[in-house]
Amino acid sequence: MGTNLAAVLDNAPQTDTSVSASAFSAGRFADPREVLRCPQCQLVQFRTQNSLCRRCHESLDAVPEPEPVVAHISKAHDELEPGIETAEATGIPVPDVARAIRLWRQRRGLSQRQLAERMHVPRTYVSKIENDKATPTLTSLERMATAMETSVARLLEPNLGNVRIVEDAFVQALLPYLAALGPQHRERLLRASETLAARSC
Repeated sequence: MGTNLAAVLDNAPQTDTSVSASAFSAGRFADPREVLRCPQCQLVQFRTQNSLCRRCHESLDAVPEPEPVVAHISKAHDELEPGIETAEATGIPVPDVARAIRLWRQRRGLSQRQLAERMHVPRTYVSKIENDKATPTLTSLERMATAMETSVARLLEPNLGNVRIVEDAFVQALLPYLAALGPQHRERLLRASETLAARSC
């Protein structure tokens, strides 16, 4: 009887219990004890058999795409024109985005809430941009320009008229005296200039 049982076992088909290294590397035999964080939804979980997230069903081995970096425009406090800065490389005036948006909004007679409603965004978003606490993306600038019935180029166009005025020889001769005036005297001089300009028109 013992001999017959041994013969049966010898003739039985053998099951290959070995697993190739390529199968593990392909992810078909994932280690269920491995703890991973989903790169998409950030859920911490054990690795699943198919290596897909339990929540968003994205691959646990996927590398998330880097977020686009929006370059911030540095502010330069120019004594002649606070709203304009000059790029060192080109010497071309660069607009102050926050100031430009605020001036265009006021020129159109819109409140922050009205502009936000046209853009379909919260009012706080417009407020943060105008106070330079947030940098708008190109898409946001396009929506702002459309809401204010202008173009992005026109919206961010530096006030070159003031630059030409400052370059005037007579104005340049007055600048040292203007710098020595106090705030009250500057205000009086500004009002007098506006009155003279109105009379000359």
